[in-house]
Amino acid sequence: MSRFKPFRIAPGARVALRNFDPAATPFLERDEHASHKRQEALAVELDALQNLLLAEGRRKVLLVLQGLDAAGKDGTIRWVFSRTSPLGLRVAAFKAPSDDERARDYLWRCHAVVPRAGELAVWNRSHYEDVLVPVVEGWIDKAETRRRYAQINDFERLLAETGTTIVKCLLHISREEQRERLQQRIDDPAKQWKFNRADLAVRKQWDAYQRAYEHLLGPTSTAHAPWHVIPADNKLHRNLMVARLLVRTLTRMKLEPPPPDPTLAKLKVE
Repeated sequence: MSRFKPFRIAPGARVALRNFDPAATPFLERDEHASHKRQEALAVELDALQNLLLAEGRRKVLLVLQGLDAAGKDGTIRWVFSRTSPLGLRVAAFKAPSDDERARDYLWRCHAVVPRAGELAVWNRSHYEDVLVPVVEGWIDKAETRRRYAQINDFERLLAETGTTIVKCLLHISREEQRERLQQRIDDPAKQWKFNRADLAVRKQWDAYQRAYEHLLGPTSTAHAPWHVIPADNKLHRNLMVARLLVRTLTRMKLEPPPPDPTLAKLKVE
């Protein structure tokens, strides 16, 4: 059985996040030093695989990172892709929609940043914000929420059928771990730029966001775009698990560079 199977959400499953321990560390190595070495090795391997993806120039990969404030989306990107060439990597961060974005359908801004051929794209938050924030705030009802689940599935199927492999990760942290990380941002002058007072208001809605995630995971986990719940209280474990999932995904794609050009066989550079 795959080590990822217990963390993969089956299509249509009823999900209770309390059944996923955010402090679990099944992907850590025997000690911290070995885990750091493994993280570095995975970063190097991911760089090589991304180079093949770029060289092949046909398919694309989309990594979706979701999680509550301080779950570690920025840190995951920083460490997992620490050795990856920026030539074929693109990161998009989804903030609150602008007036221009709100004037269009909610998927418009997402479609504008899907990966190009040969590209690995990372979304820091995503279209799933549109079935989280509006649900928690009561801006859309249950019928509209279900419509959006179906629209998101259609959108992701379109991407999959046109050559995009989708990897979706929910960085799952505990309420206490979030409290500690937010407090660290407040207490450390070098990190205060990362703190937003609005995070405290959102924290008061913790239970509502947990329910919103539980409700969306099953209906939007599909064969072509499955969800994985990543235990993220331990930052090193979080990074290792996401990196291993990506390496496995890219390896299974059996990427190959273009065939040699026979016209270059006798070409000499003077």
